[in-house]
Amino acid sequence: MAEIKNNTLPNSFSEAVCIDAGRVYDSCCDRDCFEDLRCFFTPRAQEIVDQAMTVRIRNAEVLDVIVDVEPITFNRGYYSCDLTFFFLVELDVFSAPHSKPCTVKGVCFQDKKVILYGSEGNVKVFSNEFALAEEADRQVRPTTNLPKCVVQTVDPIPLAAKISEVKNCYEDVRSIPNCVCERLGGDINLNQQNGDKTVYVTLGLFSIVQLVRNVQMLVPVYDFCIPEKQCDDSIEPVGPCEIFKKIKFPTEDFFPPRAGRPDGCFSCDSEEEDGKK
Repeated sequence: MAEIKNNTLPNSFSEAVCIDAGRVYDSCCDRDCFEDLRCFFTPRAQEIVDQAMTVRIRNAEVLDVIVDVEPITFNRGYYSCDLTFFFLVELDVFSAPHSKPCTVKGVCFQDKKVILYGSEGNVKVFSNEFALAEEADRQVRPTTNLPKCVVQTVDPIPLAAKISEVKNCYEDVRSIPNCVCERLGGDINLNQQNGDKTVYVTLGLFSIVQLVRNVQMLVPVYDFCIPEKQCDDSIEPVGPCEIFKKIKFPTEDFFPPRAGRPDGCFSCDSEEEDGKK
C-alpha cells in the first residue's frame, strides 16, 4: 500500500478486489506444564548419565512439532489437532560432589490435543507451478481444502530436572525424526531397560494454535504499493559510538515492572483474571 501519513486512510477506496488468503477460523492460547518428561540420549551421552549423581537443566528449545489434523465425525466443522512437541534439553551432569559438571544434550517429547472449529469444505484443489523457461509446467499434487493447523510457540521454560531409574522401558518410546537425531549428533538410544539411569525434566510452554483455511475474500484497495524510498548503493562507515547512540535506553532494566500484566497487553489469562474480580 502506498505510504499513509498521519495514520489516516483515504476517504474512499478505488476498487474492491478478490484475493485468496488464509483466514483464521479458530484459535486458542495455552500454558502447559509438562512434568517428568523422560529424556533420551545418544550412546555417548548415556554413558555420562549412567555415572551421574545429580543433574541440572541449563536450557531447552522446541526442535520440531508434528501436526496431524482430523475431522471430528460427530461434530461437523470441528477438527482434532494432535500435536507432538520435540524438545532439545541441555543438562549439566555432576558425577561427584563439588565436581565440574559435564554438559550433555538430550531429547524429550510430549503430546497435546486441541479441538478447534475450522468450518466445512469438501472440494479437491488442483494447481500447477511455474517452471523454468522452455520447460513444461509441473503439476502440483491434488489436495483437499482441509484447514491448516498453525502452531506458534516460544522456547520452553526449564523448570526442573532429576536423575531417576527407568520404571517402564516401553514408556514414551517412539520413532524420533531424523532432524532431531541430527541435532544431537547421532542416533538416539531407545533400548534402555528397567532400572537404567535416565533424566526426567519439567518444562513450561506457552503456545498458540490456529486453524487456517484458504478462502476468497473481497477487500478494498486504496492504491498500488509504490515505493517511496529511493535505492541507495552507498554505505557510510558508522562508528561504535554512533551505533550506541541509536540504541533505546533500557528503562525496563532500571525500573522493573510491578506485579500483574501491563495495561494494554494481551494475556491468555485475561478471562480468568476477570472472573476472580
